[in-house]
Amino acid sequence: MVQLFSAFDRETIERKLQDEKFDIVIVGGGITGAGIALDAVSRGMTVALVEMNDFASGTSSRSTKLVHGGLRYLQQFEVKEVAELGKERAIVYENGPHVTTPEWMMLPFHKGGNMGKFTASAGIRLYDYLAGVKKDERRKILSKEETLAKNPFVKKDGLKGSGYYVEYRTDDARLTIEVMKKAVELGAKVINYTRADQFIYDENKKVQGVTVTDRLSGKVYDIYGHRVINAAGPWVDKVRKLDYSHNNKHLRLTKGIHLVIDKKKFPMEQAVYFDTPDGRMVFAIPRDKKVYVGTTDTFYEETLINPKALESDHNYVIKAINYMFPDVHVSEKDIESSWAGVRPLIYEEGKDPSEISRKDEVWFSESGLITMAGGKLTGYRKMAEKLLNDIVKDLSKETGKAYKEVQTKHLPISGGDIGGSQNLEAFIDKKAKEAINRFGWTLAEAREIVKRFGTNIDQLFTYAQEHKEKGIETLPNSLYAELHYSVYHESVVDPVDFLLRRTGYLLFDMPYLLEWKEPVFEEMDRLFHWDEKTKAAHLDELDTQIADAREPADWHDRKSE
Repeated sequence: MVQLFSAFDRETIERKLQDEKFDIVIVGGGITGAGIALDAVSRGMTVALVEMNDFASGTSSRSTKLVHGGLRYLQQFEVKEVAELGKERAIVYENGPHVTTPEWMMLPFHKGGNMGKFTASAGIRLYDYLAGVKKDERRKILSKEETLAKNPFVKKDGLKGSGYYVEYRTDDARLTIEVMKKAVELGAKVINYTRADQFIYDENKKVQGVTVTDRLSGKVYDIYGHRVINAAGPWVDKVRKLDYSHNNKHLRLTKGIHLVIDKKKFPMEQAVYFDTPDGRMVFAIPRDKKVYVGTTDTFYEETLINPKALESDHNYVIKAINYMFPDVHVSEKDIESSWAGVRPLIYEEGKDPSEISRKDEVWFSESGLITMAGGKLTGYRKMAEKLLNDIVKDLSKETGKAYKEVQTKHLPISGGDIGGSQNLEAFIDKKAKEAINRFGWTLAEAREIVKRFGTNIDQLFTYAQEHKEKGIETLPNSLYAELHYSVYHESVVDPVDFLLRRTGYLLFDMPYLLEWKEPVFEEMDRLFHWDEKTKAAHLDELDTQIADAREPADWHDRKSE
């Protein structure tokens, strides 16, 4: 099957979206929508999906970047949630080991802290049991000396020891795009920068499709489906308002922000999950050459597109860092980049942001519109499975088709088909050596890029070979390969798509991004032949994203006044 996921396939995809009545039409291209698309198409359903911005441009690129079981949810007595999420971690990891990495997490306990040695030990032991943790990943309790040996930066005053357990670190945006690419590979028709504007109803006032607008070309067209699913994340309520019927449930949005610090300033190799004086739990996680720390948790009622990290958000996280790692002495000038994200939580009256459940729910409206609300990155696959199990019988009666049972439990996502996580290191070693020998990549960049793209790396090598043969000097060989692969195989149409969501350079290698952003922009202009208005809009968006990442948004807002 020919995959249609190039930036230059848009007209072909749009024709196909109009050619048939799909079993399922999905509104929303984050991890929830991608997960539903993959589950549905792997069962034999015909699937259409539209995303109004870029894939993973909302919450799915702005999380804490952990596929984790939610240890703290035990404190809220959400035992079932912990058990389910804990088991899902291993499934997500095995299906995409190139985008998910086991990360030993340290939970220090101090005299007078929220979590004592006995409580931590019992909590992590229960967590291991509920989550079905593998024997070699089960928790340990470390002494004060063992704790400091693994992380000498942890606050020594009152330190009694730490819990030591495994979480899974991921690249949330790449996880989303790899799930989406697998759905496309299996036949889903998927397009970004396409906004759902209104629902189409039959004579019985049942929803049977959506009218959409291509935000790049302005083209308006209809997509028909037996079921329409609203998987719009923070935009769920806005999409529901397009429908004539909706229940009294709604979302409560909260904002979280993370700060990125270079390891030259904060040379930490051991991830830490720690409590702050106000009772909030914060992660400090090493990733390649950086450490990122977060998150805040505050109610949010502002614009959903590009939420901002403010000075007060930065100050909270910096204070938390200096509280738990007092010898590091972090200040605002040490922050290399940051990001802010909005969590779409299901409203619960009277609860503080950190107390609201991260559970997911399916809402069925009188019109037949199906809404997937709430949930966590970790649970994306299980959420899709439960939703489709709920509707498959009636859908089968309506379409006359027989659908398979769930297929995604052991289905590698795009780039993840290496025969299981145990083969990952050997695969990275082999392909990194090939990149070094053939194209002169450094060991560090070769390993990073092979891991980023997994088994799709051979397609990147075709572009690296093209760069080599043409003697192109405007971009490094590896960056040229990444850019061309992302445009031709991952629907990149905007520099921010590439530099933020496909590669993460905007968050995790700001110096590299600043060095190469102009050549990347010029190469994309060469490929797309932008007019002056489009070019200016793309440049403005890129500069805005860089400014927002580099300092609190209210700082540069004040500068521009």
